Amino acid sequence: MHECAKLNAGDFEQTLRKRDNKMEINVAKTAGFCFGVRRAVEQVEEQIKQGKKVYTYGPIIHNEEVVRDFEQKGVCILYPEDAWETVEKGTIVIRSHGVTREEQEKMVSCGFDVVDATCPFVKKIHKIAEEQSRAGRSIVIIGDETHPEVIGIKGWATGTVFIVDSAEKLEKMNIPETEKLCIVAQTTFNYKKFQELVEIFEKKRYDIIVLNTICNATQERQSEAARLAAMSEAMIVIGGKQSSNTKKLYEIAKNACGNTYYIQKLDDLDLSQFKSFRCVGITAGASTPNNIIKEVQKIMSEMSFDQLLEESLKTIHNGEVVEGTVIRVKEDEIVLNIGYKADGIITRSEYTNTPNVDLTTLVKEGDTMQAKVLKVNDGEGQVLLTYKRLAAEKGNKKLEEAFNNKEVLTATVSAVLEGGLSVVIDEARIFIPASLVSDTYEKDLSKYKDQEIEFVISEFNPRRRRIIGDRKQLLVAKKAELQKELFARIQIGDVVEGKVKNVTEFGAFIDLGGVDGLLHISEMSWGRIESPKKVFKVGDTVKAFIKDIQGEKVALSMKFPDQNPWADAEEKFAVGNIVTGKVARMTDFGAFVELVPGVDALLHVSQIAREHIEKPADVLKVGQEIEAKIVDFNLDDKKISLSVKALLAPVEEEAAEEVAEAEEAADAE
Repeated sequence: MHECAKLNAGDFEQTLRKRDNKMEINVAKTAGFCFGVRRAVEQVEEQIKQGKKVYTYGPIIHNEEVVRDFEQKGVCILYPEDAWETVEKGTIVIRSHGVTREEQEKMVSCGFDVVDATCPFVKKIHKIAEEQSRAGRSIVIIGDETHPEVIGIKGWATGTVFIVDSAEKLEKMNIPETEKLCIVAQTTFNYKKFQELVEIFEKKRYDIIVLNTICNATQERQSEAARLAAMSEAMIVIGGKQSSNTKKLYEIAKNACGNTYYIQKLDDLDLSQFKSFRCVGITAGASTPNNIIKEVQKIMSEMSFDQLLEESLKTIHNGEVVEGTVIRVKEDEIVLNIGYKADGIITRSEYTNTPNVDLTTLVKEGDTMQAKVLKVNDGEGQVLLTYKRLAAEKGNKKLEEAFNNKEVLTATVSAVLEGGLSVVIDEARIFIPASLVSDTYEKDLSKYKDQEIEFVISEFNPRRRRIIGDRKQLLVAKKAELQKELFARIQIGDVVEGKVKNVTEFGAFIDLGGVDGLLHISEMSWGRIESPKKVFKVGDTVKAFIKDIQGEKVALSMKFPDQNPWADAEEKFAVGNIVTGKVARMTDFGAFVELVPGVDALLHVSQIAREHIEKPADVLKVGQEIEAKIVDFNLDDKKISLSVKALLAPVEEEAAEEVAEAEEAADAE
């Protein structure tokens, strides 16, 4: 036990005064970045320096401050469920946790440059898992099955994998006694728990190979944390809330020292909690930057007992929401009177995400506003506030409620991105993927810029900065409602009006308001249509009647009965009538002549001329206008036969008679 821990409460103030009124602070030598994490962070920094488009596969480390700093430098995070094919290509840095073989191959196949920052110790486990599984052993991973490192290790094994993190889970697994096993561990797993689980395996007499793959640095960090906690009156453990190794450090420290506090950054530190402690230990997880550790150490080392006592009596604390009146506004700064001994300051970057905005155009003196305390003392005696983060928190809360209640939200599109749209509600950003913008494919989303749209929240995960909006389901629901209403009122034979939505070679799709009706090329006119695209274009208004309804399919027609050219064809094209028409098409056996749109007649090859014609194309051409006589009419089959030869025959007979008369006259002479 540390010497100061032996003093009773009555000696506390006296002891502090003897030590220049300062408390004793001890920082673990192993606190902060481990080799693997430092290497991964340096790899990202190196890619940024080279001016590349940089991505990390998941957050590069479990520390929000570092991740946020990289994001401000343009680094983007890719997740397995993202649409990689639509993302701008660049360099992906694999974090120290490593990835599965399949994920690594996907990165390459999608066209990314890959920088593998997997911790060498983790890489070694990948190799073990691959080699031992190929040798016929099942792999046992002692660790957290949801941790990225464990998921990555599993992905390199080629056979059966068991993942266990407790004796209870192991008992439920029922692994066959004949199974050959190779046991490895998550590099940050608690060494004592690892030993306990290995002993259980050994007692079951499995054929096992045990490889202690817990990182030496992890073991040293955990051992030092236990020793430091045992000799301290209070412990501060610094690290990300999602950091596995930091959570384990906290558990170890808490077990040895009940007054253990888990913080992510300096702002989380409530100094009033330490006013009665005279020696405090500090340790940190492998993903904690040294500057955060030093900040905590510095402020703790500089605080005297009197200062701590004063701090405990303050009416405002970090994270507290305060209300104030604007007393001064600059282009890049707002000063608030918050009723405290020091004024509150809101910088431009803590007011809005919009860069280079002039704050004097947004705020004026006398305005009242709420803000959140970032630092009670920013180093210059003022209180550092944030308006933006408080607004984002409120926005996130509003979005969470909207997500839970399936509420329809309305917002203006602030940006059109490569893969979708971005909208902002109360400083909280929502991404709407291109696939969820509309119920039909839209290649160009630029038309939505600055447009107000409705959507619902389909995914809410602020921890991973994933708030996904969905406009498509609203359009689909609205379309279904309109469809239901439409089918309730329409029937076969109804005349309807709609707009052309799409044109193909076989027809046009007409939006009837909830249902797309098909206007087939054969139903577009009583006449012949070469191509629908020559007749219609998207957006045209079309009037047609419903020819058929099959389930949700509607067939349309523009061949209105009162416009049927065959209605009076029997009189107009009676046998013996002489008509004029245009050659529409030809075959070897004849030519089809259009008499009027919708009525074609056959001019057989034998009826084209008195002399023998091999094929119609020898004497006719498409589009040529001809005169012929109707020699047959069949209304039932809608067939008409023509003859040009029938018009030529009388002329030739008159000529023959004239020749005969001339010959008779010559004989008489």
